[in-house]
Amino acid sequence: MTGVTPAQTPRTDWLDTCASTNAEARERAQSGERGPVWIATREQTAGRGRRGRAWTGLSGNLFTTGLYTLAGPPALAGELSFLAALAAAEVCDIALRDPARTKVKWPNDLLVDGRKACGILLESGPATGGGLWVAIGIGLNLASHPDDAERPATSLKAAGASLDRETALDHLVERFETWRQRWMMNGFGPVRDGWLVRAHGLGETCEVRLANETLTGTFADLGPDGALRLDLDGGGRRYISAGDVFFPSGSAT
Repeated sequence: MTGVTPAQTPRTDWLDTCASTNAEARERAQSGERGPVWIATREQTAGRGRRGRAWTGLSGNLFTTGLYTLAGPPALAGELSFLAALAAAEVCDIALRDPARTKVKWPNDLLVDGRKACGILLESGPATGGGLWVAIGIGLNLASHPDDAERPATSLKAAGASLDRETALDHLVERFETWRQRWMMNGFGPVRDGWLVRAHGLGETCEVRLANETLTGTFADLGPDGALRLDLDGGGRRYISAGDVFFPSGSAT
């Protein structure tokens, strides 16, 4: 793949506390840092999810952000969220020892036993010296989960597994770099294939809520750029790049 910063071994940087690892990564990028680095914190006081939603920073969980610089077109940045989802899923596999229990949910969630265990937030901007900085924020519930979340949540501990934050981060970085190497060599195709194998709700009826309309249809596929292909109930097809997806089971993205 052309236009992508060559693979380097990223360093990890542990903080005792911070407001948000994504905010920390953004500040570093705007100050000229290009990565690759994974920033993690033992306490996060103001975590955020998609569309400004709060991400509860409960004790014992993994809060981390990977900071990378891309030299290619901005459209490439969105593909990194799929790499992150696969890497996080494989961390769960290590702990749970049963890949069937972990699913990825479009566009940026990870489910364990049908409940949300991980969220991913991607942010980007122009990098000092050229290219695009990308912050890949990951919150993985290792030891605890909120009981009052908008969507049913869980943790690896609640699922009967145990994994400490430091070990989880080591595995996450290793698995992300493995997927990034494949992506750099072969493009998005292998990532898309790997994601679809784990996809929650593939082939099922769903409702997609957009800013100005709500669509219903079947989650049929991923487009070549990661957009959700929705086969509409009334006929026709739409490719969705951003939206909230609801399945009959009640779980939502």
